[in-house]
Amino acid sequence: MTSYRRPLAAQLLAPLLLAPLILLPAPATPAHAAEIPCPRPKVAAPSRPPRPVPPADNPEQMAVGGEALATHGLVVPDGSPRPPALTATTWLVADLDTGEVLGACGPHVYQTPASVQKMLLAATAIEQLDPRQQVTVTRGDLDIEPGSSAVGLVLGGKYPVSTLWLGLLLNSGNDAANALARMAGGGGTDGLPKTVAAMNAKAASLGANQTHAVTPSGLDGRGQFTSAYDLALIAQVCFASADFRKYALTRSAQMPAQKLKAKKVGGFQFQNENKLIYNYPGALGGKTGFTTIARHSYVGGAERGGRRLVATLLGAEARPLRGWEQGAKLLDWGFSLPKGTSVGNLVTPEEVARAKAAPDAAATDAAPQAAGNNNTRPGAPRGLSVAAALSVAVVLAAAPLLLLLTQRRRRRLSRTASRS
Repeated sequence: MTSYRRPLAAQLLAPLLLAPLILLPAPATPAHAAEIPCPRPKVAAPSRPPRPVPPADNPEQMAVGGEALATHGLVVPDGSPRPPALTATTWLVADLDTGEVLGACGPHVYQTPASVQKMLLAATAIEQLDPRQQVTVTRGDLDIEPGSSAVGLVLGGKYPVSTLWLGLLLNSGNDAANALARMAGGGGTDGLPKTVAAMNAKAASLGANQTHAVTPSGLDGRGQFTSAYDLALIAQVCFASADFRKYALTRSAQMPAQKLKAKKVGGFQFQNENKLIYNYPGALGGKTGFTTIARHSYVGGAERGGRRLVATLLGAEARPLRGWEQGAKLLDWGFSLPKGTSVGNLVTPEEVARAKAAPDAAATDAAPQAAGNNNTRPGAPRGLSVAAALSVAVVLAAAPLLLLLTQRRRRRLSRTASRS
């Protein structure tokens, strides 16, 4: 007779469905009083508009990637050099290939993204759209906030998808973001909201728990947030794309001329606004961002000595260092650390999927036994089904904790392997 061994996650969680409901104590919140302040430059505090009120911290989500990351303050490896003093409110440095988090400041703290959100659009749609496909610009594509960045698309103009990606990544064109989002969502009037929904689904699949998109471009929207940790997860996907790497390192591109019925619009050249690619040896590219509310945001990657690192930062001011310069300082600091140094890790989509699937697997395993109990005890009180339902809710809420336990086990195995 063939024996069947249930997965470990199912073995651990299934009893919760069958046992009486136990009220578990709420996980402790991060000990803010003991947090280490992030280094800041000695500059006058700038005048800035009120920040949007973020959702309350979720302790399990704050600890994704490692318990040390559950902080609003600084987390760096023991004995490491002091990180640079930056105006960025939060930041993170990670290895793109190993997923090791080298250091961070408030990695899971909610922030508003500005145009670095365009990287989430790229992570969602860049492999979906044919670069050679021609896109005809609609009036809705040009519906952007007055005065915000645009690459200069014209109504009725026809552009290849590849040119739209260049307009998005080099010139931060919000008009290009709308056109790409519409096409990725099927090309109709409902294409843009469909793509925004897909962006949020993509973020969830990556474990980017603090990320919620409202606009494809990063223009401010109610309830729109991200975090330095989430941006690193998104950057991993982007830098894995050959098309993204090619676009991100392009220094200048040509917008084609348009022959419209009413007039002819001449072509023009536009430049890459990410100064890292001109000034930092080994630069891989990235994305700049700014809105009045979000302030400056930045994502930048570079390769040195066989290592590929990414720096993400949010809520920065342009003085004394611009966003890309702050990113460069973080990359320098990260490259100064020995290989294998980390304070946590970027979770993988596979880990996220397993954590989300575990409650379903536990419920499936427990269902036959629960059904058997109902058959053999027809007179059992109905309150038992209520307790079981509440237990299911406990299991569903435990998914982030299971992910954290998986990460702990992976780190223990890694340390054991390194000592052997």
